[in-house]
Amino acid sequence: MSLIAGCGGEAPNPALEHPNEDGGRRVTLYTSVDDTFAKMVVRQFEEETGITVDVLGDTEATKTTGLVTRLQSEKDNPTCDVWWASEPMGTILLARDGVLEPGAMEGTVGEDWPSTFRAQDWTWVGTALRRRVIVYAPDRVDTPPTSMGDLIDPVYKGRVGIARPQFGTTRIHMALLAAHWGIGGLEDWLQQLKANGVRVYDGNATVVRAVAMGEIDIAMTDTDDVWSGQKNGWDVAFAPLSEDQLASPPTSRYDLPAEQILIPNTVAIVKGAPNPDLARQLAAYLSSETVERLLYESTSGNHPVNAALRAELGLPPLSIDGDV
Repeated sequence: MSLIAGCGGEAPNPALEHPNEDGGRRVTLYTSVDDTFAKMVVRQFEEETGITVDVLGDTEATKTTGLVTRLQSEKDNPTCDVWWASEPMGTILLARDGVLEPGAMEGTVGEDWPSTFRAQDWTWVGTALRRRVIVYAPDRVDTPPTSMGDLIDPVYKGRVGIARPQFGTTRIHMALLAAHWGIGGLEDWLQQLKANGVRVYDGNATVVRAVAMGEIDIAMTDTDDVWSGQKNGWDVAFAPLSEDQLASPPTSRYDLPAEQILIPNTVAIVKGAPNPDLARQLAAYLSSETVERLLYESTSGNHPVNAALRAELGLPPLSIDGDV
């Protein structure tokens, strides 16, 4: 595995300019998946296949957005072969802009893959789910908050944090809230959040660190960031909701439980990829049961979409569906 310089600058395509002696079994991956887990997965792929993967990652502050912009700019002369994102919104935008190859992911997962977690034309597939949650400091918060309405309660004034809403999974969270409440409802909630003294951070991991360090007491984030923080020895937690609570209608406009929001990683092949055969092999691996198991067993703790793997791990079947 080799790393290409950050996404803000121009980089040559190593797959074209620096082929291996074995005939150039080299493929380029752009990814916004957290660096630790991306390296773990890529390393195993390289060991199993002998294919070298050149990886271009993104920053915590501009999660996904910087790479999406780069892929759009490279549309007519692509450098990247495979796109592996930590969320679906940027992937959907790239598909709509014609940057990704329609139909390229068909056959990489089973035909029974939930339509919620794939494009109708198989341009991309979603795997390895995380939940949005509200992280809190158990030593400073007696009753854990569980809904968006809790975050604008005056009792938490100056104690709430959020990652920049223009980027990453927080951007998706905002979009889903807009879909649930309408744009006016979202704007009203954000104004109340601002009036309640919300603090804005560069990313979800930074938000969890801020809770652990005592800068804030509560924040919106993803499950994987909480579990990673706990592995670091940080005193942070989230209050998981029961299935009955998740299925219950909200008691007021803003009582939308964060845990109703599931966010998949997404995998796609770039249209006109320089190395299409190797791209197909890498994309199939990234969407495979092997990688879903790796991520589930890691500190990221992503829950698989694969139905057989969920059953093996004792996880309940996914009960949501709908076209994207």
